[in-house]
Amino acid sequence: MADSSLIRMTATEAVAKLRAGEVSPLEMIDAAEARIAEVEPAVNALPTLCLDRARDHAKALMNGQRREAEGEAGWLAGLPIAIKDLTEVAGVRTTFGSPIFADYVPERSHPIVERIERKGGVVIAKSNTPEFGAGGSTFNEVFGRTRNPWNTSLTCGGSTGGGAVALATGEVWLAHGSDHGGSLRRPATYCSVVGLRPSPGRVTRGAQEDLWSPLSVQGPMARNIPDLALFLDTMAGWDIDDPMTYDAPARSYVAAVAAAEAEKPLRVAFSATFGGKMAMDREMATLCTEAVRRLEALGIVVEEAYPDLGDLNEAFLVLRSQHFVVDREELLATKRDKLKPDIIWQTERGLSETPSRLAWAEHERARFFRAMREIFGRYDVLVTPGASSAAFDVNLRAPEKIGGKVLENYMGGSLINAFATLASCPAVAVPCGFDQYGRPVGLQVVAPPRQDAKALQVAALFEALSGLDRMLPVDPKPGVVPPYE
Repeated sequence: MADSSLIRMTATEAVAKLRAGEVSPLEMIDAAEARIAEVEPAVNALPTLCLDRARDHAKALMNGQRREAEGEAGWLAGLPIAIKDLTEVAGVRTTFGSPIFADYVPERSHPIVERIERKGGVVIAKSNTPEFGAGGSTFNEVFGRTRNPWNTSLTCGGSTGGGAVALATGEVWLAHGSDHGGSLRRPATYCSVVGLRPSPGRVTRGAQEDLWSPLSVQGPMARNIPDLALFLDTMAGWDIDDPMTYDAPARSYVAAVAAAEAEKPLRVAFSATFGGKMAMDREMATLCTEAVRRLEALGIVVEEAYPDLGDLNEAFLVLRSQHFVVDREELLATKRDKLKPDIIWQTERGLSETPSRLAWAEHERARFFRAMREIFGRYDVLVTPGASSAAFDVNLRAPEKIGGKVLENYMGGSLINAFATLASCPAVAVPCGFDQYGRPVGLQVVAPPRQDAKALQVAALFEALSGLDRMLPVDPKPGVVPPYE
């Protein structure tokens, strides 16, 4: 079988062939290596490779070793995958996108990597990320910029940008990532792949210091929804290293997605701007509004409905800043000159917040959760655009403006994703088309907390209607930066 045939397979198809012995893990690694060599000069998605380590793992699997999880949901049977460079892989350079850790090689893998490898995933590379994951565009001083394969003059988004690009170009079949304010969903939208922010506790965060916060999560990214469900099955479950985790569901996510049509929702809420309170590119709003209406062909009621945002954006920035205090206060004091301005700004903001401000933000989050609860009392899911703007200039930290509004900071366009974060909701990004300049556009499907299967099912229904997943993988294309609205 030719390398190009292997690369074009879905993860589900590849795993089936691996299980049947029709292809070996070593052949899959060879195919990935050839594709990486072909496209990496144009995109810079996977700056750190660990192919020798991967081949050792593959040989062990082929010799009947390291197969204790075979038969469990999410078994990958030797499929090559990428791990985001915020997450440790034993014996592999892990930089966190920071010059401070440019030469760091951990002795132990992060618990999520241990879980993925136990389930037969073979790590072949680390995917590029902004410094410490802070940023809506993937670049850092260690490895440089990652470019969007649909137009290499544009950003791939952040912070799981390298993973999204690696999927879109066919370098890997599945990619691990993390999400705080949209880091799995926005890159998926910009690169026309799929990404899930799971419910807090669904996937282990292991060695984090902020283990009791529901804001930052680990999660899967893929080329289509069935593959995404497969990788969530790989990741899901209780972990002794994470006090928020809980057992994997009795029914696998793969099985839930397979039943999507039989269990289709009755009513779907949609909003592009939440009554004008959400910064939103006008064409993005129009395209997403038209796209979500396709669900009506399945007999699903689609109505404009949304919760009151209140002052949620400010509450998000207040609460997010505390993560930076937990994670970066010591580095701010000892290595300030090596931190990028965005991290300094967020950490110093966190240090300046008063207990009363933190209490206010928690009250505002609780109010918003109750508003979301009312929406989910009337609708199965809430659908929005996957991002507030289309992909922008790869040389910028953030878009200059959205919908004609100049942004105050690099988080200015994040509320379309952050509202789901604050309500502890699972949210799936799924492609829905392209704008007038050929830039990918996507929807975001948000379900009630711990209803990850429901979000995946609705996304699967839409994907089947659009067929956009069949356009992947793509070869990187040069282009120009479109004008800003």
